Amino acid sequence: MTAPQDSPHPPQRLGLLLAWHGSVTQTRMKKALSAAGLTPRHAMTLTHLAGGPIGQRALAERLEVDPSVLVGILNDLEGCGLVERRRDPADRRRHNVVITAAGEEALAKTNAALDAVELGVFAGLTGEEQELLRRLLDRIDSHAEDFDCQE
Repeated sequence: MTAPQDSPHPPQRLGLLLAWHGSVTQTRMKKALSAAGLTPRHAMTLTHLAGGPIGQRALAERLEVDPSVLVGILNDLEGCGLVERRRDPADRRRHNVVITAAGEEALAKTNAALDAVELGVFAGLTGEEQELLRRLLDRIDSHAEDFDCQE
């Protein structure tokens, strides 16, 4: 990959370029989430709970986290009054997790903050270009097991 002759920038490896933009975007997203009082894991958990109650084990699978990690996340969210764990009436050994009204409010604030970040990040792209980018990113070979979330 070579840079055009009139380009003031040296050629960049595509992976490094993607990593740079990912890091910048992640930093902006984390700032927006912290302003709403949440971490990325908290926000993802609330997003999954917005669809309705879900069993704790199924939620851990959706989030692709160890159940022991989920317990910590839910303890945080429950301590803030954003979620509740309730016994499943059909199976008392099982817990269902439910987003509360306060959790829905926090999620709405979070979504508004993230929308603002995305508007800024993607301001130079048309809607059609954003959709193309989404399709291209979907084709990149990345796996959850390669991810190391260090919040």
